[in-house]
Amino acid sequence: MTKSNGENPQKTDIKVSLIGGHRLAGATLHEWAVTASLIGGADVDLTDIDIPDGAELRITKLSLIGGVSLKVRRDVRVEVHGLRLGGVKDDGPSEPGGPTVRIDAWGLIGGVSVSRT
Repeated sequence: MTKSNGENPQKTDIKVSLIGGHRLAGATLHEWAVTASLIGGADVDLTDIDIPDGAELRITKLSLIGGVSLKVRRDVRVEVHGLRLGGVKDDGPSEPGGPTVRIDAWGLIGGVSVSRT
């Protein structure tokens, strides 16, 4: 994850496709990523990056059909927002604080699944 400082504006990664999902790797993401597709979800792996405590990484997923599969470290809090027909599977950390990943998932069908390593 590359972090912008006060001198540089926040950078956004954008991926768009009609059919097919997207794979997002942590080392190449900025503070905000947007993935949009008609049919297809997002496979996001953030296990190889160090998100500083108190920092927030935001991922927005827009699709008619397709969910989000997210892999994070055990200490990362995950907040899921948005509207979709599908649940959220997350056995999140019970301790407050630490880095946060915010998922905004907007779509008709598709849930959010969080796995921790």
